[in-house]
Amino acid sequence: MGFKTDAKEMASENHSSLQADPTVIVEAGTANKGQPSSPKSVKPVAQDLPDELVQAGWSKCWSRREKRPYYFNKFTNQSLWEMPVFGQHDIISDPLGLNATVESSEGDSVADSGQRKRRHSDDTQQQSANSFKKPRIDAPLTPTTLIIPISPIATATSSTPASRTSRTNSADEKQQLAPTSAQALAAASSSSSLSSPPMPAPAPAPAPVSIRPTAVYWDLDVPTNAVLKERPPIEMLPPHPDVEILRAQLTVKLRQHYQELCQQREGIEPPRDSFNRWLLERKAIDKGKDPLLPSDCDPIVSPSMFREVMNDIPIRLSRIKYREEARRLLFKYAESAKRMIESRNATPDVRKTVKWNVEDTFNWLRKEPSATKEDYMERLEHLRKQCGPHVAAVAKDSVEAICGKIYNISGEYVKRVREKHLQLLKECNISEKVERPEVMDRLVYCYPLRLAFPAIPLPRTDLHFENELACIRYKGEVRKISRNYLSKLEQLYKYSCIDDVRFDKFLTRVWCLLRRYQSMFGVGTHEGTGFQGALPVPVFEALNKQFGVTFECFASPLNCYFRQYCSAFPDTDGYFGSRGSFLTFSPVSGSFEANPPFGEELMDSMVTHMEELLGNSSEPLSFIVFIPEWRNPPTPALVRMEESKFKRHQIIVPAYEHEYRSGSQHICKKEDIYYKAVHSTALIFLQNDAGFAKWEPAPDRVQQLMAAYKLTGKSSSSSSSSSSSSSSAGEKDQEQGRDQSSNTVRH
Repeated sequence: MGFKTDAKEMASENHSSLQADPTVIVEAGTANKGQPSSPKSVKPVAQDLPDELVQAGWSKCWSRREKRPYYFNKFTNQSLWEMPVFGQHDIISDPLGLNATVESSEGDSVADSGQRKRRHSDDTQQQSANSFKKPRIDAPLTPTTLIIPISPIATATSSTPASRTSRTNSADEKQQLAPTSAQALAAASSSSSLSSPPMPAPAPAPAPVSIRPTAVYWDLDVPTNAVLKERPPIEMLPPHPDVEILRAQLTVKLRQHYQELCQQREGIEPPRDSFNRWLLERKAIDKGKDPLLPSDCDPIVSPSMFREVMNDIPIRLSRIKYREEARRLLFKYAESAKRMIESRNATPDVRKTVKWNVEDTFNWLRKEPSATKEDYMERLEHLRKQCGPHVAAVAKDSVEAICGKIYNISGEYVKRVREKHLQLLKECNISEKVERPEVMDRLVYCYPLRLAFPAIPLPRTDLHFENELACIRYKGEVRKISRNYLSKLEQLYKYSCIDDVRFDKFLTRVWCLLRRYQSMFGVGTHEGTGFQGALPVPVFEALNKQFGVTFECFASPLNCYFRQYCSAFPDTDGYFGSRGSFLTFSPVSGSFEANPPFGEELMDSMVTHMEELLGNSSEPLSFIVFIPEWRNPPTPALVRMEESKFKRHQIIVPAYEHEYRSGSQHICKKEDIYYKAVHSTALIFLQNDAGFAKWEPAPDRVQQLMAAYKLTGKSSSSSSSSSSSSSSAGEKDQEQGRDQSSNTVRH
């Protein structure tokens, strides 16, 4: 799922945009011409093509055999003698050119399929099961562009386009089930317009496979008990795929800058997931206008990024299993500490102290070649205590400079993204300033967040299926999601969206949603998925049944269990039920579950907000919080909750005896959804008096909740699947980093 280059994205701009698909039209006299050689062996000649043809993939090349120019499309592998005409025939939706016609000199319409040149690559690529060019046979193309919502029930009704267009077919065809709405979306995204010539009646085909979820990890029918004061729409710009592409590209560049600074200045690789935790920590205090990249934070130097980089200086200390690993780690630490002290501005006394300890370590290594693992680790701990504070002191200014530079670059990128976004609004004649409607001072049940800006026209996206995955494509960039979760998003959209009754913008908004979360958590395999881990389904069921929980404080449209939840991105998630950021969500009453991303600053901000809400409300209010039990040193959030006057009960679930659902559950295999927790989890009940009276954590209720953890049993050992191993790797690294932080300088 890596990012494509800017040039490739620009080249494919019109390939799946709102404009009509590229059309290939040639004159009748060119049918008998010879075939040009492959353009892969020749260089393109000087280009004199219109911009729209170049962006659609066309280029002008020279045929060595025929001694004449011809035109080649790098997206469809078409080659033509005459300049193509843009806007009619699409090789993807109409591979044989059945619907493409051209006017002859006598005014007669002749088929284009007999005039265009065919290449061997056309035949071979159409045989690929995953090719975009393969004609779909599971959902017949209909001459309508109406997009209908995805429904898990594949029954034919008179309101669907498929049923309306099949009334003239045979009696057997009338009795067939209509295609599922997801398949209808795929067909509609590549179908011809209403003015296209009528297609022949399709041959009877087997009933299409329903996309009813085969394994459901949510319950969207649970009503909410969360009550809050009515609030106005938020002034965030509506999402657009072109803006998301630019934001994603700049976020990748920012990650690259961070990696280069760590390598060049400190000689280390960036700590795993430290950039993602930086985004979480910054967004907890950011007052800027971009939903992802920070631009208005105080302080500028991130405590999270500073702490994690300092923990890896002079080298990263990993978990050791064998004696030889311990010996190599001790030698590498001593060598790195000596090199850093020599290259930095350190006082003579500091240089002398570090060099003496390093030389003493080298002498010990030479004298004790057969020491045990415990001996090496004990010697390493001694060296860290003697040299660690001095090494941290000389690296402090450099690490602060790294944090400051990344923040400043992020601010510049935010300006570029916003300029592009405002330009799109201007093209749609939408003012940058909007009037905020007045809201009544009344209590209401929580409802999805709304945007103050009106909806803007969105370009078309293409949908096709690869086995159990739905692939949504825009400008050559494909976002994948399982059929089950696409059906879930359709249900959330139906519950929450009020400005798209016909679901015309559904697929494009899903694409923006998937693009945003991929930008936040990185392009690496399983990178960042630990931040989206969710509780097992039986635990949610027990929370709802025993404690009246109907709301998640930290979730996303992809991993939520209830249809009411708070999430990181109100602009993309609001269409799918998000109530906005939890740090700006102020309920008066209700029962809530909170399983925040494991970032220390974010968890601390969460506790501050919860205590404020509990202190200001006399109505029943309850928060059941799930956070890791980190004790070396303990996190501020854990200490504050354990000492809070609102704490009613606390439970510790031991490590490796409970599970989480993977943050990549919307894309991974069913057997990889659950993974073992590598750390203990603390369950803390924070309730005001009324909340305690209504949802008291009585022993029988707590027993039912703990029994729910034993009902999962869907994951094997932590090493049995690559997904579970990768999902827990970040948590292991983070816990190991926290073990080191007790011996490093804190900012």
